[in-house]
Amino acid sequence: MKNIFFKKKTNIKINDILKSLNLNSYESNFKVNDIKELGEADKKDITFYHSAKYIEQLKKTESNLIITKKSYSKIIPNKKIIITVDNVLLAVAKVATLFYPNSLDDMFDIDLKPINKKNYKNIKHGKNVFLGKNVKIGKNCSIGHNTIIEHDVVIGENCNIGSNVILKNSIIGKNTNILDGSIIGKKGFGFFSGKEKNIRYPHIGSVIIGKDVEIGCNNTIDRGSLSNTIIGDGTFLDNQVHVAHNVKIGKNCIITGQVGFAGSSKIGNNVMIGGQAGISGHLTIGDNVKIGGGSGIIKNIKSNSKVMGYPAKDIRNFLKENKLND
Repeated sequence: MKNIFFKKKTNIKINDILKSLNLNSYESNFKVNDIKELGEADKKDITFYHSAKYIEQLKKTESNLIITKKSYSKIIPNKKIIITVDNVLLAVAKVATLFYPNSLDDMFDIDLKPINKKNYKNIKHGKNVFLGKNVKIGKNCSIGHNTIIEHDVVIGENCNIGSNVILKNSIIGKNTNILDGSIIGKKGFGFFSGKEKNIRYPHIGSVIIGKDVEIGCNNTIDRGSLSNTIIGDGTFLDNQVHVAHNVKIGKNCIITGQVGFAGSSKIGNNVMIGGQAGISGHLTIGDNVKIGGGSGIIKNIKSNSKVMGYPAKDIRNFLKENKLND
């Protein structure tokens, strides 16, 4: 999927990447198209391998150019070009910034203009609605007061966007409701801590929201870093839910108030999560899972499970241990 929100530099060669990583260059005119995750990278893209949990994606990746650390280099096929570094994710951040120099800039859209009724004939809107360039809005949508929709955002037909909403770097499916105060598409909380200063991680992904979705008041949904943050069709999010970068939430899920998702977690279809539950990063939650309110999820949950507590466990054991099933 083409990145429509961030301008990518072209004509980048392997030696440009090596130079950005302070590594020795060699004679090559090989041009690199983009930087992507293992599962999305094509032959001319550069990708990375930093954890054994992604071994299956490594086996299937089409990329011929992989950033990794020395201890993993032996398991990468000989036909691949390997770039060995000490800190893979820090290297990825530098290379992503090379391709997308403006990816660390989350400045407001300076080209906003008041909504023009001539260009958006079938839209109801309140006062002080501002749009960026190339915004696409489907028929029969409504937009509340003081809402900002930044450049290139796409909104399907029959959507209702509340007041005081900010939409950026996002594609919204039809028949979706986004309630007051939500902020969607801002950069995620990705950084590397250092002794002298913290280093930001570039976020060049988007937020993809399916059809028939409801996003409650004051939700914050971060855009992805290299991949996209995704909310599946028919999923409902209650008020004050936070969805971090790269999170994938499946179809027809129900997420109640004050639930927090850490980065890169994957949530299956038909999942129900009670209020104030927390999902740790890089986890997989299966289909049809039910998670009790206030639970802390720190490991993968199999499909059709019912869990509760911190750390979350099978709900029958939780009730028995806390004598709540008498």
